[in-house]
Amino acid sequence: MDAPRHHRAGLWAVAFAFLSVLALSTVPTPLYPIYQDRDGFSDLLITVIFAAYAVGVIAALFLLGHISDWLGRRRTLVPALLLSVVSAAIFLVWRDVPGLLIGRVLSGLSVGVVTATATAYLTELHVSPQRSQLLATVVNNGGLGLGPLVAGVLAETVDSPLTVPYVVFGVFVALAAVAVAFVPETVTRPARRPAYRPQQVAVPHAHRERYFGAAAGGFVSFAAFGLFTSLAPTFMAGTLGHTSHALAGVPAFAAFGAAIVAQLLTQAWAVQRLLGTGMAALSAGLALVVTGAWLPSLGLFLAGGAIAGAGAGLLFKGGVMTASALAEPARRAEALAGYFLAGYAGLAVPVVGLGVMREFLEPQVALLAFGALLLAGLAASAQSLLARRAVAS
Repeated sequence: MDAPRHHRAGLWAVAFAFLSVLALSTVPTPLYPIYQDRDGFSDLLITVIFAAYAVGVIAALFLLGHISDWLGRRRTLVPALLLSVVSAAIFLVWRDVPGLLIGRVLSGLSVGVVTATATAYLTELHVSPQRSQLLATVVNNGGLGLGPLVAGVLAETVDSPLTVPYVVFGVFVALAAVAVAFVPETVTRPARRPAYRPQQVAVPHAHRERYFGAAAGGFVSFAAFGLFTSLAPTFMAGTLGHTSHALAGVPAFAAFGAAIVAQLLTQAWAVQRLLGTGMAALSAGLALVVTGAWLPSLGLFLAGGAIAGAGAGLLFKGGVMTASALAEPARRAEALAGYFLAGYAGLAVPVVGLGVMREFLEPQVALLAFGALLLAGLAASAQSLLARRAVAS
C-alpha cells in the first residue's frame, strides 16, 4: 500500500534535514589544515576540537535523544535544526579556539538529537521499515561524506574558505527546518507528560547481549569514520605530502561514499551477512590505510579508506537494524539513541587517543596502533553478533 502523499513529502523533508545537518557537521574536516596553518594548531588540538563535537553528540543522545518518543518527532526535530544553524553562525563570527570549541559542541548537540529523532521519524513516515532504515543510514553517511567534499572544493576555489562553506550549509539547514515544520507528527503526546530521565537502555533484558554487541560494532565503525573526518587531512598533508584543500575532503567522501554504495547493493542481505561482511571489509580496509601511510602511497591510503568505509557502512547498517529490531516499538528512538551513543563515543575516544599518540610517536606508528585497537574491538563485538542467528533480516 502506498504511503499518503503528505507522508511521502514529509519523508523527503526529514531526509533532507538529516542530510543537511550531518553535512554541516563535517564541513570543518578539510578546513582544519587552514586553521592549523593560520594559528599553528597541533594535531592534538585538532583532535580536541573534533572531540568537542563528539562530546556534544554524546550529551545530546544521553540527555535528549529519547525525548521525541513522548514530546513528538517534529517538536523535537525543528529546534535541533535551528541549533545547527546557530552553530554555523558561531563558526562564521568567532574563529578563535573558544569559538571553534563552542561551535563544535553546539553542532554535536544538534546532530545527537537529529540522529535519533530523524531515524525514528523516517521509520514512521515510510510504509517499509527495512527501506526506511536503509534511507536513514544512506542519508546519515551521505551527509557525512558530502560535507567534506563540498567544503574542500569551496576552500580551494573561493576567496573566503572559512566563510562560504558554513553559509552554504547553514542555509540548507535553515530551509530544512522550514520544511520539517510542515511534516505530519507521528507521535501522539501522552495526556500526562512522563517524568524526565536521562537515556537508558530500552531493550528487553533477554536481548541485551546482542544489543551491546551491536553497540560495540557501532563504536568501531564510527571510530573508523572518525579517522577520515578528523586527522586524515593532516596525514594527507604531512605524511603523504598532498596539501590540496579539495583533496583533503576526498578520504572522508571516499569512505562515506563507499558506505552508501555498499548499503545500496546489500538491500536484500540478512543482518548476519551484513555484519560479517562489514567486519571483514573494515579489517581489510584498515590494513590498507596503514600500509598506504607507511609506504607512503596515496592510492593505497584512499583505496583502504573506501574499503574500510564500505565495511563500516555495512556494520553500521546491520547495527541499526539489530537495535531497531530488538527494541519495543514505543521506545524505538531510545534504543537507537543508545546505539548512536556508543557510536559517537567511538567517534571521540579512539581519535583523541590517536591525536595523543601522534604527539609522542611517528604518525605511521600511531596509525598502526589505532588500527590494531579497532581490530581488537571488532573481534570483541563479533563474539556476540556472529555467534547466533540474527534477530532481524
